[in-house]
Amino acid sequence: MTTADPIMDLLAGQLADAEAGWSVGTFGAIAEFTREPGDALDTERSRNGISVVTEKGGIRIASHPDLRLIASESPTTESWSHRVAMCLPHEAGIMSGRTVLTEIGPDRAALRHRDRNGILFDLGLGTLQIDACIRTGEADVVAALRSRAGQSVFAPDSDAMRVILAANPHRVFISRIGRAEVFQPIPPPGGKSPDGPHTHVLPKLLAHRRTHAATEPLPDGWIPCAHLYPAHPLRDQLGRPHPFRPDQHAAFQALLERYGLPELTALKSNVIGAVAKGQGPETVTLPSDRTARAAVRVTVRQLAAAEPRAPLLLAWLAAYDRRDPTEAEDPMEALH
Repeated sequence: MTTADPIMDLLAGQLADAEAGWSVGTFGAIAEFTREPGDALDTERSRNGISVVTEKGGIRIASHPDLRLIASESPTTESWSHRVAMCLPHEAGIMSGRTVLTEIGPDRAALRHRDRNGILFDLGLGTLQIDACIRTGEADVVAALRSRAGQSVFAPDSDAMRVILAANPHRVFISRIGRAEVFQPIPPPGGKSPDGPHTHVLPKLLAHRRTHAATEPLPDGWIPCAHLYPAHPLRDQLGRPHPFRPDQHAAFQALLERYGLPELTALKSNVIGAVAKGQGPETVTLPSDRTARAAVRVTVRQLAAAEPRAPLLLAWLAAYDRRDPTEAEDPMEALH
């Protein structure tokens, strides 16, 4: 089904692709949604948004008149990452900002009807663009959380996190343009997150009070309220490598051309054009900022992945793909 909203049509197409991943979160707290091609799923689309739910979790993307897509790429240790940020103007994207454990009440907006009597508690992380919540229908867990409400879950004398870890409630991360729900168990301390939908809450990163990773170029005044991670040409959403997929690369480059920052797409086009003409790296004047350097590094790596035996690329790699200590990966970016 198509509508007069091209952005929602694009997102609906991506939700239908099992190779795409999604997240709702902020720097230090994130809920991720992925699925395998064989997973049973329920999908729903209305004037207000689109949702996909499996037995492990789900995602809803809501329409919003101010929604802006911003596509970008960043170098990683081995290759590159890409994503499409679903952004709102700063003021439009602000959520509750609660800083203590708070009971909200029945979760009437739950993705599944059977979860709508579950009681929602805001963890009180004080984040700008999301409310990070948990949901439970267990009376004893509800009572235990109510008795601990009004205090930070990170307070030294609070054992709320112990209660939460023992109860394994659903995690529900909500922004102005959607929500992600995770039904899978919380891994024990030091344990590995399960494949598929899962969450990360990292207090040390939350303390930075950032809305997104420093490696993600977003214009001032816009905040990411959710992210789409389209199929990657070198790996799946679980990080498993596969041979270079030209079709998936071309698909994201089309998104980048349409929704990327113009100055970065122009720089990328200049590098690709120079290589196509047989010109060396000295022919491109590179801005001095970190974001421009990162864009060129990604471009050269992509050209090398597509044409690994192209001799000219050795000079470009030597010039632009040297490890820069100021471009160390952000911990949150590494989670994807």
